[in-house]
Amino acid sequence: MKNLKLCLVGLGIMLLSLNSCSDDLDTKPKVQLDLEQLLQKDPNAINGLMSKMYGAFALSGPSGPGSTDLGAGDDPGESPFLRGIINLQEFTADGMKNRWGDNGLDQLTTTSNWDENNKFFKYLYNRVYFVIPQANNLINVMNSVDVPNKEQYISELRFLRSLAYYYMIDCFGKGVIATEKDLGSAVPIKESTRKEMFEYVEKELLDIESKIPLQNDYGRASKSAVRMLLAKLYLNAEVYTGTPKYNEALAYTNKIITEGGFTLAPNFVSLFSGDNDKTAAKNEIIYALIADPIVSQSYGNATYIVNGSLSNETMTLTDFGARDGWQGHRATKAWYGLFGNSASAIASSQDDRAKLFWTSGHNFEMDDYKKWVDGYPSVKFRNSNFQGSTTPTSFSNVDFPLFRLADVYLMYAECVLRGATGGTAAQALEYVNKVRTRANATPITASGLTLNFIIDERARELNLEGHRRSDLIRFGRFTGGSYLWPWKGGSVDGNAIPDTYKLFPIPLSALQSNPNLTQNPGY
Repeated sequence: MKNLKLCLVGLGIMLLSLNSCSDDLDTKPKVQLDLEQLLQKDPNAINGLMSKMYGAFALSGPSGPGSTDLGAGDDPGESPFLRGIINLQEFTADGMKNRWGDNGLDQLTTTSNWDENNKFFKYLYNRVYFVIPQANNLINVMNSVDVPNKEQYISELRFLRSLAYYYMIDCFGKGVIATEKDLGSAVPIKESTRKEMFEYVEKELLDIESKIPLQNDYGRASKSAVRMLLAKLYLNAEVYTGTPKYNEALAYTNKIITEGGFTLAPNFVSLFSGDNDKTAAKNEIIYALIADPIVSQSYGNATYIVNGSLSNETMTLTDFGARDGWQGHRATKAWYGLFGNSASAIASSQDDRAKLFWTSGHNFEMDDYKKWVDGYPSVKFRNSNFQGSTTPTSFSNVDFPLFRLADVYLMYAECVLRGATGGTAAQALEYVNKVRTRANATPITASGLTLNFIIDERARELNLEGHRRSDLIRFGRFTGGSYLWPWKGGSVDGNAIPDTYKLFPIPLSALQSNPNLTQNPGY
């Protein structure tokens, strides 16, 4: 059983019920019972309420995988937060494609024909504005009751709220900033710019950094999780605000490395296995979105990645601890081609990460992204345990490592290469080679440590973990035609896409619900 139990307490669910999101940009939640009275009567009820808030990033709703926290128009299977991150960060980028051809998902896979009616943009947008008013409401109640560790709980809620806002900044570039002070207002909140949202999140995280413990229960936010979100914010600051903050990004990666107490897992595969909360992998994971195949079933947590990457047409599902294969996701040569230019070359690579593609019965080239055998499925994530026996399950037991130490090492190196002060090239090289030697890859020399190397190493190490689109944008490779990948712009060999695709369109439902919102350029 996970330390942070995601078996959602019925009363907590009822109290935090929200019927829709895009209709609630005035941030007035539909609270069914008096949370204040509940916490005054039973202060320990805060644990169930916090569990619900943490679960909002992986689960679809309060009553299992067929329920949803969102409005009736948002499919409970398609709309969970993590599923949205994978769809928008990975399928729009170079390394992963989906073959289902669903309206909306097809446009993400081919980075073409994006518009405000795409339901997958709406799903993530609505998830953000589900988390935020729920956090606001609970913070507001906590301010007027007395519960143990009150300041820590409020700080964790502010972290979760900031995490939701981070994805709004990254994906949509603007939105409304709603806090507990806006509760009960019927006046639509004004639109905030990307820079204003950046500054708000930065201020929030800086304030709670000292209020959250260095160590916390697994699956809950620690000081290092706060610092990692700050480091991510600063790493992308030039994209978000026009002003680089690589010095600050490096400073926070260094704090995580020197004070967090994390170590690289000895084995790469263990990080993405069904028992990653019980093995040495746990020592690398800074913040995880928890999964359990019995008590926290979801079609939107790691289940989406595992089942979506499997098919009994070409694979044996039980080899990966799975009972279901959805025959959906495959990598492209933009990812596995980093390990070799053919199936035999990839198979002969000594890099452990090269072994995490299923090549048997599949083609190296993705001539048709809707054809299952074109492209290699990634078997990086699997339900099978790294240690001991495995009972195959329909839902995943893999905790999704949203933040982990290997990413921190690569971020440190990137900051040094971008001229940040406070670090050294020698230390950057050491960190990069720690990542590579863990995977049995050949260490590089100082002359090989370049920004071009870093963007490729980030793909080898971090693809399918929700970072790729942001990385490509930061490196100037996402839009335009200087870097092409299979099916970019709707073409098998790739076409240039406009700079406006660096942001997703604001969903039509959001524009209709708040007259202060405006559409992003190009849509």
